[in-house]
Amino acid sequence: MNPKRSTARRLLSYALVYKYRIIGAIIVLCCAVGAELGGPYIIKTIIDKHLYTRTNDIEPVLGLLALYIGLILLAGISNFTQSYVLQATALRIIKNMRMDIMRHIQRIPLRYFDNTPIGQVVSRIANDTEAVRDLFMSFMATFVVSFVQLTGIFVALFILDAQLALFTLLLPPLFVFIMYVHLKYSKKYIAIMRARLSDMNAMINESINVMPIIQAFRREKVTLQEFEQLNEDRYVNQVKQFRVFSLSSRNIVGTIGGLVTAFVIWYFGRGSIQNAGISFGVFYAFIDYLGRLFNPIIGIFDQLTNAQRAFVSAEKVFAVMDREGEEIENAEQVSRPEGIVKFDDVTFAYNEGVDVLKGISFEARKGETVALVGHTGSGKSSIINLLLGFYEPGKGKITIDGTDISTISKQALRKHMGIVLQDPYLFAGDIKFNVSLYNQEISLEQVKKALGDVGAASFIEQLPNGYDEPVVERGSTLSSGQRQLISFARALAFDPSILILDEATASIDSETEGLIQQALKVVSEGRTTLIIAHRLSTIREANQILVLHRGEIVERGNHDQLMELEGRYYKMYQLQKGEKVSLPV
Repeated sequence: MNPKRSTARRLLSYALVYKYRIIGAIIVLCCAVGAELGGPYIIKTIIDKHLYTRTNDIEPVLGLLALYIGLILLAGISNFTQSYVLQATALRIIKNMRMDIMRHIQRIPLRYFDNTPIGQVVSRIANDTEAVRDLFMSFMATFVVSFVQLTGIFVALFILDAQLALFTLLLPPLFVFIMYVHLKYSKKYIAIMRARLSDMNAMINESINVMPIIQAFRREKVTLQEFEQLNEDRYVNQVKQFRVFSLSSRNIVGTIGGLVTAFVIWYFGRGSIQNAGISFGVFYAFIDYLGRLFNPIIGIFDQLTNAQRAFVSAEKVFAVMDREGEEIENAEQVSRPEGIVKFDDVTFAYNEGVDVLKGISFEARKGETVALVGHTGSGKSSIINLLLGFYEPGKGKITIDGTDISTISKQALRKHMGIVLQDPYLFAGDIKFNVSLYNQEISLEQVKKALGDVGAASFIEQLPNGYDEPVVERGSTLSSGQRQLISFARALAFDPSILILDEATASIDSETEGLIQQALKVVSEGRTTLIIAHRLSTIREANQILVLHRGEIVERGNHDQLMELEGRYYKMYQLQKGEKVSLPV
């Protein structure tokens, strides 16, 4: 299928949602064009029948002038109406498109975001949809208006004088050829410009997120140089595109228009005066209409760049929307599971052929705490990602209460799970919102209880606004330990049957860690808890500890059993205590 035609059809489908509004606006537009084009014909009638014949009857002239003024007012009102309706419709279309892509982003598997810079995704939703808005607004407010105006002008020209009108029919093919050349040479520059804008957004987003690292390692100049290269490339291609636009748009249309008008005045005007082939009034009206002929063409040329830029952006937007996604299902009525988690010979690879998990098998019973330990890259987080349904295993299966999680919706799977990440993320809002996330089932009392259970109430109640204290994006005004406690309370407030802690104590000081350990003894009662931990001292009470190495479980048991083995876990524990031991390769 031709992608350009496919994009055009999809854009048309968005417009057809408001087809009655658009049709109504076009009808009003036709009235406006008719009123505008009626003016020269009235002036021609006044010249030929009253002024040129020197009659003394002034009443018909006044009547025609009154009609002329009425047509001007009608044209003004109609132009406002059609412009308002078309512009408002274009904004509605883009609002729907932006919501569609935002809705689809929620459905795309996480694998897409692993390989796509966040700035590019933001550019698709914000910048590219805004460019598509220009397409709808320029198309409906310029192309449609210009087409109706051109049609009306040619009809008026043929009514005045068919011979003169036939001469002007040579102009449309000429301008179509010029537009074709314009689009052919400018598209590649526009595509590069949009790509560089997306790259710049991605780099800006990355730079802001890691600004402390950039400044700490003195990478400011290098970052600026990289950004300058992208900016320079976009500038060079933008200059080239403007060069094409300057040569093939208003300049060339104005030049051709002036030459054609001069030729008509010289050739047909001379014949009108010498041979009286046409009346002076007809000649005046024809020149008036001919002058109007070039304005809509100039308007089309002026909008071609916006339309082409928007078409390139639309292709990028639809490329994201074409990615396979999963339906977001309603999980309100999902019953609470017991929380028995089982991995049965699970193998998984982010990239085909490179397994990060190999034959993983274990079972976590209701109320048990299972800890995953191992060096970086051993597969701990991958196990959690599979359990949460972010990825699908290549081999084997994962069950909860005996049900294969691949057979249930992701929303139902995650409804009774709580997770605390190593890097706590807080949303812009206030503290109570960051715990409840506007869940109507979680009351303020439950929020306070969850915060109290994790030991966060003491510092929150000392804040100026308490639980209503504003939280900026990512919670940068709070310490890392405070952010972690709030995100811990968020998981507890949802009362999960399966609690996942992904190195949740890594950013917490020893005193705060003690509070969490005490709270964990209470909140893990009756829940299945999976903990990824680097601090082995935090998992001494775990029912089962799984030691991973290169994607495989090499040791399993509780703390005492693993210490008796004096294997990998024993050596890791001794290292953290400060004793000199060497780990096996």
